[in-house]
Amino acid sequence: MKIPQLAGTLLIAFTTVTLFANCTSGTDKKGEKTKTTISASGDSSEVAVTDTSRKPIDTAKYNALMLKLAHGDTTGRWPVKPQPYPLPGAILPYKRIVAYYGNIYSKRMGALGEYAPKEMLSRLDVEVKKWEKADPSTPVQPALHYIAVVAQGDPGKDGKHRFRMPDKQIDSVLAISRMRKNMIVFLDIQVSLSTIRDELPLLEKYLKMPNVHLGIDPEFSMKEGVKPGKRIGTYDAADINYCSQFLANLVKKYNLPPKVFTVHRFTKRMVTNYKNIKLRPEVQIVMHMDGWGEPELKKGTYRHFIFSEPVEFTGFKLFYKNDLKKAPNKLMTPEELMKLTPIPVYIQYQ
Repeated sequence: MKIPQLAGTLLIAFTTVTLFANCTSGTDKKGEKTKTTISASGDSSEVAVTDTSRKPIDTAKYNALMLKLAHGDTTGRWPVKPQPYPLPGAILPYKRIVAYYGNIYSKRMGALGEYAPKEMLSRLDVEVKKWEKADPSTPVQPALHYIAVVAQGDPGKDGKHRFRMPDKQIDSVLAISRMRKNMIVFLDIQVSLSTIRDELPLLEKYLKMPNVHLGIDPEFSMKEGVKPGKRIGTYDAADINYCSQFLANLVKKYNLPPKVFTVHRFTKRMVTNYKNIKLRPEVQIVMHMDGWGEPELKKGTYRHFIFSEPVEFTGFKLFYKNDLKKAPNKLMTPEELMKLTPIPVYIQYQ
């Protein structure tokens, strides 16, 4: 029995050597580095080689942009001090992220799943152009914010009241994102009766990709064992620190640019002990105002729970349907959001 096994091992080793021997590097017509690989079947393919060299952070520019986002705050809260400078390749504050949120299984959870991919992306393009017009000095980074773990009423086989999206669905969202140049993707987690420590590691194979970032939703972190939707959930700074450390480890292990990490919030209890949240060069934390309603209500929520408890960066969600339910029955405009203190650098449409 040992002889056939050994022969098989030699065959595998020989094939491996052949594969490596048939890789060639070159430069395409645009001057980009490429690698041509020849498979065991004789097929060849040419792929771009990622250039991992990144320019060091211009600290003077970074400071100026953070001061701009502080929007004249006189309370001393903004910009947050002290905070580490991010690693090279950081998105914030150099760009503003404008994202569509949802799940492709449901038309009711947000714009991402409400429309077919081409129409959805066209609608997102419209929002991107609005922001480019409102703030020409800040480039817009388009994004898809996909709910990868969904809280649900059904307890499921393990009684955790959450549904993990199959890989093929996440792969579909990544494929849709590639329909636009340089689009990034967020994977959002609603743990329900599970825990962030059980759910986050399962997404590592995606989060180690340079274009994939993270969102967590305290609303559906049901630590008291209550069914999701019956009460607003909560995360502590310790949970947020666990996530940011997890992301930081991936950044260091795979030589990635900093990860953007969004935390939904619209009540005080949703995030406890905010002063204990640790900032890291590898991770950029966005406290994201997630409440719906008329403009004055939304601005009040932002002021009470985002402005007054500073972490690092801020975000603001707009609901195409729920924000229109009460007078003045209108969606807040980019120009109106630019008047907030601090100015949000992550905008999400649901």
